[in-house]
Amino acid sequence: MALATSLSAVTSSLSSLSFSSQISQKPIHSVSFPPSKPLHLKSGAAKVPALVVAASSAVADPDIETADLKKLVKSRLPGGFAAQNIVGTGRRKCAIARVVLQEGDGKIIINYRDAKEYLQGNPLWLQYVKTPLVTLGYESSYDVFVKAHGGGLSGQAQAICLGVARALLKVSDSHRAPLKQEGLLTRDSRVVERKKPGLRKARKRPQYSKR
Repeated sequence: MALATSLSAVTSSLSSLSFSSQISQKPIHSVSFPPSKPLHLKSGAAKVPALVVAASSAVADPDIETADLKKLVKSRLPGGFAAQNIVGTGRRKCAIARVVLQEGDGKIIINYRDAKEYLQGNPLWLQYVKTPLVTLGYESSYDVFVKAHGGGLSGQAQAICLGVARALLKVSDSHRAPLKQEGLLTRDSRVVERKKPGLRKARKRPQYSKR
């Protein structure tokens, strides 16, 4: 009986207590911006000039270079190739090269283009062209002007080699011995062998089947 009385007293005392929250929530002030006005560009308004960056190319225009070389060749060879004194003609496969030598500093111009550009920088083909001059020690003494046609670049380079060697014979007949010793005066008569009927190529045959 006493226990029930004490429990009821505790319950009544707890119910009489009231908890009040001491935390007050402050209102959050939001920052608002006025609505932006749409921009209307007038046709007569001043336009901002665009920034244009012009890069200067270090490589010259090949057409301009070709035109300059044409002027150079025509000024150096009045009357054309046929009117010159030191001339040589070389042939290889289907290629034909007409070569003119003039005293100079070693320029080589093929079909109005620089030799290195025309022969695509191939060191072997450039060596073919310079071999006769190097043999006699004239690589810096003569300018070489060439008209070449037919065949490929390899055949044209070897045709120029023979043409330069033949032209050097007109400079002095004493050049024959060293040039002949190097085999530079010999016309290489090798050409592609023709295809035969019934064969795949010149000598290649179809596979033989017994049955």
